[in-house]
Amino acid sequence: MNLPQRMPASRLLVVISAVLLAMTAVAISSTVVALDALGDTRARSVDKIEPAARRSQTLNRSLIDQETGVRGFALTGQDDFLKPYLDGQAAQAEAARNVRDLVGDVNGRVSRIEDLARQWRSEYADPTVAAIKQSGPAAGVAGDIERGKVVFDQLRAETAALQSDIGALSRQARADLDGAAKVVLWLVIGMGVLLVAVIGGLSLLLHRLLIAPLANLADHTRQVASGDFEHEIDADGPRETVMLGEDVNQMRRRIVQELETLAEAKSELQRSNSELEQFAYVASHDLQEPLRKVASFCQLLQRRYGGQLDERADQYIEFAVDGAKRMQVLINDLLAFSRVGRMSREQTVIDLNELVGHVVSSFSERIEETGARLEIAELPSVRGEASLLSAVFQNLISNALKFKGAEAPVISLDVERDGELWKFTVRDNGIGIEPEYADRIFVIFQRLHPKDAYPGTGIGLAMCRKIVEFHGGTIRLKTDVDSGTSFEFTLPVVAELAAKVEEVHV
Repeated sequence: MNLPQRMPASRLLVVISAVLLAMTAVAISSTVVALDALGDTRARSVDKIEPAARRSQTLNRSLIDQETGVRGFALTGQDDFLKPYLDGQAAQAEAARNVRDLVGDVNGRVSRIEDLARQWRSEYADPTVAAIKQSGPAAGVAGDIERGKVVFDQLRAETAALQSDIGALSRQARADLDGAAKVVLWLVIGMGVLLVAVIGGLSLLLHRLLIAPLANLADHTRQVASGDFEHEIDADGPRETVMLGEDVNQMRRRIVQELETLAEAKSELQRSNSELEQFAYVASHDLQEPLRKVASFCQLLQRRYGGQLDERADQYIEFAVDGAKRMQVLINDLLAFSRVGRMSREQTVIDLNELVGHVVSSFSERIEETGARLEIAELPSVRGEASLLSAVFQNLISNALKFKGAEAPVISLDVERDGELWKFTVRDNGIGIEPEYADRIFVIFQRLHPKDAYPGTGIGLAMCRKIVEFHGGTIRLKTDVDSGTSFEFTLPVVAELAAKVEEVHV
């Protein structure tokens, strides 16, 4: 695999992010520019042109007020009619200035209106007012009135033309506003379409460049995980995915090597087990026979010559007989321990009430001798080998009777269900076991007391652990008791029996 030529996923994501950010920046900038243009157009229409139209109307009214005031004064000669004429001049000046400030001198019409207004006042209005003030209402000259009418008609025409020009500006502003709004709308639509296209394209790109290679790598990895360790993983995609595939390949190769080593170890273990079986056969046959012969002849010596030799000779003979008997017991226990799980029989459903009853019966003399009291709860049925499970209860009850305290032994056997397991507790009021020995007591041949104080081979609890674990449970010494000894072990619940009990309860 040429890893350096493949683009890392991090760089690929940086490139995609940069392109996406650039496109987003362009779209946002274009939209901002369009919105700015839309705002300018709207401001020109609302804040400039529309007020200018209203001011042009004010300008027109101010001219009409002047003309009306001059005509009324000419007819009546009353000074009250001059107020509209004078106020109209001020309103005209202000309106013309406002129009010029808002939209400028549109086609020069504001200037022409001001010129015509001055001409009308200088040629007609002011002379007429002066003449009437001097000679009375009859002082008006028909020729001056006609000439004033002509000039004022021109003034009216310019004012109408100004309003028409401002109306044209208003229509153009509305058209520009509509155009800017359409641009903004299309930009927003374009941004939406672009966003959808970018998201879709990015999804397809990520699926092709990242997700699909990872899914392919996952398929290959699952095939290896299912047990096909010879399957070569060919990963594709970014550099990280390819490197991950290569790492999985390296792990697969190590697993293959470990499996080869494990196969060799298994072969060696099978050979060792075969040798152990041969040793067990020899121990059970070849060693037992001479041991029985030694024990028999030592017992004959003890019966025939006991008391005839000195005291030391009798002691030696007793030592020999005791050693031979203990050796026989030790060999038999060791053979029984080695057979657990190796020479197994068919497991059946066992009624523990009946099995424990037989075990207790076998200790009847010892129970009567020690005055022991046994408190045994109602026990369930379990699946297993009766002889092996019997050995568990036999060892635990035997230890409770053996390691008794000053008071008469009280032995209790309780059971409770814990999920898919039965939890058994065997408790006594004996001498107890220190917590630091909780693990040591389950090791074969480990004794906490000398053999002359408490007889035994030190195999019993090791045998219990092996049998319980063979049946799928665990055993331990409970260290949270105040006195005595408490062992706790578990055995699996028989599924079909549990189902029947649930049906009965329902």
